Amino acid sequence: MICLKGIVWREALRFLHQRERFVSALVRPLLWLFIFAAGFRQVLGVSIVAPYKTYILYEVYITPGLVGMILLFNGMQSSLSMVYDRETGSMKTLLVSPLPRWFLLSSKLAAGVAVGVLQTYVFFAIAWFWDVRPPWTGYLFVAPAVILSGFMLGSLGMLLSSLVKQLENFAGVMNFVIFPMYFASSALYPLWRVQEASPLLYRLCQLNPFTHAVELMRFALYGQMNWPALGIVLGCTTVFLGLAILAYDPGRGIMARRAPGAG
Repeated sequence: MICLKGIVWREALRFLHQRERFVSALVRPLLWLFIFAAGFRQVLGVSIVAPYKTYILYEVYITPGLVGMILLFNGMQSSLSMVYDRETGSMKTLLVSPLPRWFLLSSKLAAGVAVGVLQTYVFFAIAWFWDVRPPWTGYLFVAPAVILSGFMLGSLGMLLSSLVKQLENFAGVMNFVIFPMYFASSALYPLWRVQEASPLLYRLCQLNPFTHAVELMRFALYGQMNWPALGIVLGCTTVFLGLAILAYDPGRGIMARRAPGAG
């Protein structure tokens, strides 16, 4: 618990000292909500689809996807900090401590998710003034979905950080992952509309774990459970986190360092 507290507190201090990170995390989804959604309101009105019981404005539809955007960028930024920590040596110090490796990485992941949840609820508060107003109980029901989605996306970012050796290369990897995941999902358009336009893109959206994270949060906002989405998000979280823990295996790192000398 002392270790967990130390890791979470370190991440909180970093977050407090990097206020631009908090602002930038909100600027992106708010621009989509205030400008993009307002411009397409008349063109892309959404018909009655689950979990909605009436016709809804486009702003209401894309809100869960914008929450997913916050969690996705936060997970990648947390992973970027891990690449930086690994280069400066603090991550190496952490990984050689006597505590289990899975606990250290999970604690680091939990600290990043806590920051993402805070950003999410600030966004919900701002969106409420933009007439995006789900039931009050939805703000409670969506919390577990947000946390689980944050863990899944953070685990993916952690896995990517283990594969990137240099800090300057991580930005390109982030763009390669973030934009396909976001646009090839149900964040912006209902899947039935995607299917009408492109069956291939529809299948890609179904294979995209980000789609199921968005749908999990969408249903939770209205007090409903999307069981297939829950199963897929849980499964992807387990796989991504397990692979990240294996990738951060100290033995693997030692062998990687020996490989150039052996040649």
